[in-house]
Formats: sequence, structure tokens, C-alpha cells
Amino acid sequence: MQVFAAIARTCFPALLGGCMLLMPAAAAEEAADVATGTRLAEFLRAARSVLSNYQPLINDPSVGDKHLDGERFTTEAIAFYAKRTGHPLITDDLSERDRKLIQAQIEAMREVVDEQQADINRPGIGFKGFVPAVFARLMNEKFAAKVGAEALVRVTAPEDLVRNRKSLPDAWESGVIENVFSDADRPKGDSYTEVTTVDDRPAFRMLLPEYYTESCLTCHGAPKGEIDVTGYPKEGGKAGDLGGAISIVLFK
Repeated sequence: MQVFAAIARTCFPALLGGCMLLMPAAAAEEAADVATGTRLAEFLRAARSVLSNYQPLINDPSVGDKHLDGERFTTEAIAFYAKRTGHPLITDDLSERDRKLIQAQIEAMREVVDEQQADINRPGIGFKGFVPAVFARLMNEKFAAKVGAEALVRVTAPEDLVRNRKSLPDAWESGVIENVFSDADRPKGDSYTEVTTVDDRPAFRMLLPEYYTESCLTCHGAPKGEIDVTGYPKEGGKAGDLGGAISIVLFK
């Protein structure tokens, strides 16, 4: 017992010191993951906003070539991100992982827009169906094909609002939407994060709520049940209602 006590007196301070070192390291890792997830989500939002702003031009049947190729689109999305967030998308202090993920997003959105050129530039046809929700899904699928072993980005929503079954929330997302985002005392707009598992792999997960704005109500507002321009019944939502969420997975 005396030997054990002596060992304990010698080792426990060192162990405690190790814990003190580990705690800041864990906090720093979490902060880095939050920053990465936020950057990916905000860049997706910026790209959707650019596409939304171009909807009148894309759907103008009197104009053929819209001069909106992938290169122009990504340049404007990067600029829009900087304007919205107040800082550039790519900085010198970005980690190798973050730089790789952002580059994958850029390439994914460029490829999606380039692949849609025939429809975007088709004259004589109004609504093309290339709306922000469709764009985001296609972009996130390409992103997953490029870096799916490292990260995933998807847009989901409360199950009763999902229009495409590919966007149905998984069990974790449903739990956060139903039990966390529904809390009236929770600050509106706050994201939720957790270290858990995805496909039996440890992962940092982040869910960022999205709320209807006035521009969303053209398709998602009142009267409920009326068929919108995309062919789906309107949800009867109001500005400020929870309409969806951006889901981020960063594998460990």
C-alpha cells in the first residue's frame, strides 16, 4: 500500500496535468470543427442565394445564352460569401483539410452549373426547374463523391416538409429538429453540434436551422395545398417558420 501511495503521489499530478492539456486540445478541435462546418454551410447558402438572384434570367424564355457558366457562378458565389460573412472564403491560415473541402465545394458547384447549361440557355421555355433546392442537392451529391470519406453536406427538413425523399432527415437529424430546434427558449438560429457516429465511424455532426423568408413563400407559403410553380403543393408556411436545416458531417 505504501508503494502504491508513493506511485500515486508521483503519477497523479502528471496525469492531472495531462488532462489539463487534453481539455484545451479538445476544445480547440471542437472550435475548429465548428468553424469548418459553418464555412461549408455559409458557402452553400451563398451559392443558393446567387442562383436565387438569377432565377428571373434563367427562366426568361426570350433569352438564349445567359452567359452564366460555372466559372462565373463560382466567382460570384465566392464574392457573395465574402460580402455576407465579412471575410474571404479562402485565407492563408486555412488548414489542409479545410482548403480541400472548400475546393471540393467550388468544383462541385462549378460542375453542376456547367452540366445545366443546355437547360439554362434553352430559349422559348420559361420555368426551367433549376431552383436553389435542386442545385443544392446536386452540388452536395458531387461534394460527397469527391470527399465523402472525410465530410458530408446535405440539406434536410422536418419530415412533413420534405419534397424529395433523398432529403429525408436521418434519426439524428430528426431528433435535433424535433427536440432541440422546437425549444421555444432556445435562441433562434443557433446551430447544434455533437460528436457521435455515422456509418459506424466517429464523426462531428452539426445541424444549422433554416427559416422561411418572404422569397421562400412563393413556393412554400399560403394557401396551403395550392400547387406551386414546381408542381408541389404549398406548405402554408410563414416567414420565420423553420423550413429546413443544413447538416454537416466531419469524419474523425
